[in-house]
Amino acid sequence: MDYTQLAEKLVKFLDLKYEPVAVKVVKKGEPMPKGYQEPEKNLRHCQSIMKARKGESFIMPADKHACVVGASSLGIIPTPEKVASGEFHHNLGMFDSVEAAAGMIAKRPAFEPESRLATVVGPLKDAKVEPDVVILVDRPETVYWIIPASTYHKGGRVNFSSAAFQATCADTTILPSLTGEINVSLGCFGCRKATDIENDEMLIGIPFNKLEEIVNALEKLYEGPLPKARQK
Repeated sequence: MDYTQLAEKLVKFLDLKYEPVAVKVVKKGEPMPKGYQEPEKNLRHCQSIMKARKGESFIMPADKHACVVGASSLGIIPTPEKVASGEFHHNLGMFDSVEAAAGMIAKRPAFEPESRLATVVGPLKDAKVEPDVVILVDRPETVYWIIPASTYHKGGRVNFSSAAFQATCADTTILPSLTGEINVSLGCFGCRKATDIENDEMLIGIPFNKLEEIVNALEKLYEGPLPKARQK
C-alpha cells in the first residue's frame, strides 16, 4: 500500500479534519532526503507538524529548528544547560521548583544527543521518504478509533505516556519511534501557545511500521462498529 492510499484511507475511515502527517528524523550517516525545501523562517517542531497537517512539507536541519527543547530531544542539538537544569521550564511558571522541572527533562523520551541531522515533515500523501511515525491531530473521538484498531488482532490494553511539555516531539514523534507503540498526547504548553492547534484537538503518534495493519483494522471497524457509534 502506498503513502497516498494509506492517507486517503485514514481520512475516509476517521473523517479526519486534516491530513495525516509523516515525520522522519534523519540519522547521522543517512543521506538527506531530496525533494524537500527548508522553511523560510525557523520553526518549532510543533509548528512544522501543524503546518504539515494543512499541506506544507519541510526539511529542517538544526539551524531551522526554533525550539532548543524540541531539537535537543530529537537528537539534533545538545541539550542546553538551562533546559537540563530545569531553569528554563521553571521560569515559565509551570513547575514549583527547578528540581521538579529538571525531573521532567531527565525522564523525557529522547534520541541520543547529536545523533540526528534533521526532521522531514509533511502530509503522508506527499511523502518522498519512508517516515518513522505518522501523527494525527484531531478531535478526541477521532483519535480514539486508533486504539481499537491497534488492539484489533491481539487485544490487551494501551499505555500512554505524556508530560506538561513536548507533545509533538517527545510524545508523538520520539516515543512511538523508540517503543514501536502508539502514543497519545493531550497537547502541551508549548504547542498550545505557539501553534494553531484548537482547544478541542489532541494528537496521536503511530509508528509507521504499524500503520498498514492499523489502517486495515480501521477498515473493518468502518464497516461495522464505527458508524454505529457515530449514529446517535
